[in-house]
Amino acid sequence: MNMLDRYDYAILAALQADGCLSIAGLSEKVGLSTTPCWKRLKRLEEDGYIESRVAIVNRQKVGLPVTVFVSITTTEHDEKWLNRFAAAVIALPEVLEFHRMSGNIDYLLKVVTTDIGGYDRFYKKLIKTAHLTGVSSAFSMEQIKFTTALPLELISHGQPA
Repeated sequence: MNMLDRYDYAILAALQADGCLSIAGLSEKVGLSTTPCWKRLKRLEEDGYIESRVAIVNRQKVGLPVTVFVSITTTEHDEKWLNRFAAAVIALPEVLEFHRMSGNIDYLLKVVTTDIGGYDRFYKKLIKTAHLTGVSSAFSMEQIKFTTALPLELISHGQPA
């Protein structure tokens, strides 16, 4: 059960906006003194609410401007096959996200790469990983929205919704 209060959510929201906030800065933003804020932060980390704090790198500036969504279908659905396939896909550094889906496709990958040639090299590695019935690629033309921040404002914080 989710046992977070409004201060916990305020800490999470503030860190989603700026993961480099000092304890003093975080305390000021959420309206707590530093020691209680620090204790809450440590608890949120220890309880797994905060998985990590990272820098978000600009893909274009580092030479990875191409995003491809790869839909995969397969006739293989046993656990042994999935474990081998998942391990192989997880090992591919181009894959940012890997989802098992419901509906007409079995798996969806979010891949970043340098260019079409880079995607072709990725594709050749991917199809060697396992027997795949179909692989369909959709190149993102423009990223209209990107965020890593969860919509915490949707949570009622113990108040009626």
